[in-house]
Amino acid sequence: MSKKTGIILFVILSIVCLDHAFADIYKYIDSSGVVHFTNTPTSSDYKLYIKEKSQKDKSGFSTKKYDDIIKKAHKKYGVEFSLIKAVIKVESGFNPKAVSKRGAKGLMQIMPDNFKTLSVKDPFNPSQNIMGGTLYLQRLLRRYKNKLPLVLAAYNAGPTAVDKHKRIPPYRETQDYVRKVMKTYSQYKKS
Repeated sequence: MSKKTGIILFVILSIVCLDHAFADIYKYIDSSGVVHFTNTPTSSDYKLYIKEKSQKDKSGFSTKKYDDIIKKAHKKYGVEFSLIKAVIKVESGFNPKAVSKRGAKGLMQIMPDNFKTLSVKDPFNPSQNIMGGTLYLQRLLRRYKNKLPLVLAAYNAGPTAVDKHKRIPPYRETQDYVRKVMKTYSQYKKS
């Protein structure tokens, strides 16, 4: 494939996939004239080519709609804004009406057994859900001395499972969950 054909093909694919693009694309032309594209640049020779589309996630729910509530929760409970937002992203994809197969509800997927202790009367009310979920994160951060992987494992599998194993439980779902939230948290911290 010629360089020109490759560029045309990339541009066409970029336009077709723009609604589904969720990573910055960088471009670099080497000394031989070969064009390189990546979402993870390895040198400063790469220049931003396409900026990440971040207003909505794949599900179509706005990722910024609840920022004011998240800021209030951050101020009230001292939990990082980026962490709260990452948990919401992974838990519900910003869908305030989300319900898990186990019965967890709302943006931060709070279990019904926890509603009362977290002062959540309506789990589908974004403000109550975010405040309740953030209070729970604060409690877990204290319990696990700010060891974030353990905090996230406890948020997903419950503190009993983390205490029993004295580490991230050997459950694939929980291990995947911790990885996803940590990655998302890191991305939100950079933005």
